Amino acid sequence: MQALIRTLFDIITIRKGPDSIPHSWLLLYASVLLWFFPLVVASVLVPNFNGAVVTVVVASWIMTVVCYTLVVVLAGFRSRLAQALTAIIGCGGLIFLAQVAGIIFLTPFLGVALAQIFIYLLLFWSVYVKGHIIARTIDGEWYMGFLIAIGVFVLQYAFSEAITPTS
Repeated sequence: MQALIRTLFDIITIRKGPDSIPHSWLLLYASVLLWFFPLVVASVLVPNFNGAVVTVVVASWIMTVVCYTLVVVLAGFRSRLAQALTAIIGCGGLIFLAQVAGIIFLTPFLGVALAQIFIYLLLFWSVYVKGHIIARTIDGEWYMGFLIAIGVFVLQYAFSEAITPTS
């Protein structure tokens, strides 16, 4: 697991691509568990992160995974799907963990507004990282992957807003 996390960190810092991850469905399942870990932590420690928020986050995550799966399959790189999803989900999990840690540890010292800026900066970086992963997966230029990641992000945002219960 330590080697996977190190590789995911290298992908997050754009030093490696998804091709650095072995083709393994077991690693994909491990990255899914890695993604759910900060979700559980947030649901326990972050105020207002209740069951409704968890449901929206998981539903939009599933929609995102489906979108990236469709991109890889429709581009004709089905053999790279496990590596791409492992990278996307695992990197997303590490960034999500950093966001949760930022909320928990920065809010008491910097306040909610500055902690949210940190969270949004990580969110924007995650879009770039996912674009990098997709570009490397489908043998495309970096900007093509970035445009795909922006499109998926916009779709994810709209989907989340559409299914979020109004108070």
